[in-house]
Amino acid sequence: MTDVLLEMRDITKTFPGVTALEDVSIAVRRGEIHAICGENGAGKSTLMKVLSGVYPTGSYTGEIVLDGKPVHFNGIRDSEAQGVVIIHQELALVPHLSIAENIFLGNERRGTGGLIDWNRANAEAASLLKSVGLDENPTSPVIQLGVGKQQLVEIAKALSKEVKLLILDEPTAALNDIDSAHLLDLLRRLRDRGITCIMISHKLNEITAIADSTTVIRDGHTVETLDMTDEDSTQARIIRGMVGRDLDSFYPDRESHPGEEVFRIEDWTAWHPTQDRKVVDGANLNVRAGEVVGIAGLMGAGRTELAMSVFGRSYGRDVSGHLFMHGKEVRARSVSEAIRNGIAYATEDRKRYGLNLIADVCRNISAAALGKLARGGWVNGNEEIKIAEQSRRDMNIKTSNVMTTVGTLSGGNQQKVVLSKWLFTDPDVLILDEPTRGIDVGAKYEIYTIINKLVAQGKAVIVISSELPELLGICDRIYTLSAGRITGEVPVGEATQENLMALMTKEKELAG
Repeated sequence: MTDVLLEMRDITKTFPGVTALEDVSIAVRRGEIHAICGENGAGKSTLMKVLSGVYPTGSYTGEIVLDGKPVHFNGIRDSEAQGVVIIHQELALVPHLSIAENIFLGNERRGTGGLIDWNRANAEAASLLKSVGLDENPTSPVIQLGVGKQQLVEIAKALSKEVKLLILDEPTAALNDIDSAHLLDLLRRLRDRGITCIMISHKLNEITAIADSTTVIRDGHTVETLDMTDEDSTQARIIRGMVGRDLDSFYPDRESHPGEEVFRIEDWTAWHPTQDRKVVDGANLNVRAGEVVGIAGLMGAGRTELAMSVFGRSYGRDVSGHLFMHGKEVRARSVSEAIRNGIAYATEDRKRYGLNLIADVCRNISAAALGKLARGGWVNGNEEIKIAEQSRRDMNIKTSNVMTTVGTLSGGNQQKVVLSKWLFTDPDVLILDEPTRGIDVGAKYEIYTIINKLVAQGKAVIVISSELPELLGICDRIYTLSAGRITGEVPVGEATQENLMALMTKEKELAG
């Protein structure tokens, strides 16, 4: 595999007042899986947008050479015509169209008279689905598929365009361990078929398991490219290149001294909003002051549904059960009522539900507790800025000022804004749903440090995560959830990935 398929030479890309990339160069061999690693904001996605024509020729300096020839892409269609296809982290599928319609959208299969030949389209879609290991009817609406299967539809769509270089931006960020393993196996099969892949990922265990080469980018510069067959191409070396220093541990040390019970639910049940089934079934759990409690479960187990139904019944119908704060039963029938009772919930989908991406950092931080800054119906703007600036310093949010539009920040810094928003409500219990999804190892460490500070102040923290090593690294106790039911409660000292997975699949085994 010495044949170079792609070279990007001395790529420099600037935005007003910011140099995103400076003289970045990478070389990708034909038929390999090439990983790109770096902290949020390092320039990884910008580089791939240059490659795929999202940022057209003329908007950057440098040269792209594909198959030994210089290429100039003025848009996505130009790059796709050359076999370069990108799958973004936010999937670009139309939910109410069928799988086949999504696969051939903009590339329709036409018959006589220019009309779409649906028989041909569905037959070709079925063949493509089979090639990616997806057993679904091509006429089914995409909205009926889980995120893992939607990723496979995106790859099938790429294969329909005769792809020779497939770019995947955080392909497993929203997937559980099982779906992630299936996707990585598919990438290996694509490599065996001669398709070259570039993968951006923050999951270093996946990088070391699947990548042939890894390029590390830091602050818009190329640090190095590693041959992953070399013994010294380790996770520790990748981290050192990404953050410019060694991380002695993935998880900061913390002494655990739990106090009195803060939060408890008993026999908590919630029904699906439109279907006749329970998404949470008689759940019982509690968390104490100064304690981090984890919730583990496979995708579809009901983790997010449990958290959202507790947080002001923001998901589900016919929610029932008992909710206690500091030993006293309380009601939380709306989000505002939940906040008043000391409950905060940081959503797993920060871009859609956690932030107003077109508003500034200041307004996002104050949004959940604006009443604390209001007098006579008017918000004290000076006090709002003061609070936001304090959060920016305390949380180490990397932005020049709090009037910056939050949508321009990196994922890790957006997550810090989400945490700042909910900490401003001064909650007694903070529920964090996938708090480190899609952020780099350095930013993860900072989030873990923030969690440690919160519990040191006596806060109770619940962490929902698809990454079992993360739960094992930061929690005191872990509850397991399967098919909406709590199937186990394990002190972290007794927990392993194996016994947690056994509990997470317990309900399915009983049902099968």
